Amino acid sequence: MTNRNDCQGAGSDKPKVRARRFGIDHASHRLMLGAFSIGMPRSRVGRMAIGVALVLCGFLGFLPILGFWMLPLGLLVLSHDLPIARRLRRRLAVWWHRRRRPAG
Repeated sequence: MTNRNDCQGAGSDKPKVRARRFGIDHASHRLMLGAFSIGMPRSRVGRMAIGVALVLCGFLGFLPILGFWMLPLGLLVLSHDLPIARRLRRRLAVWWHRRRRPAG
């Protein structure tokens, strides 16, 4: 039995590096968080319900188990369906990319 990775690059010694992305992948309908991915519903109503629930629970971040980490995650999920959240996410991504780029 052969590994699928063996067939792709038999002569290359470079390890395969996964792309670091943040957002919902349109092809697989998965929420990409760097190297991690989480399955998302294909229906718009389901995604919006999850996003709103995460944002509302994020406001209760001072309680145990719930946390303020839910706010950006909920906004990231909502940015797939809401144009205003999508624009804000894109502006943040452009700002972050420019900030990380070396000067010169």
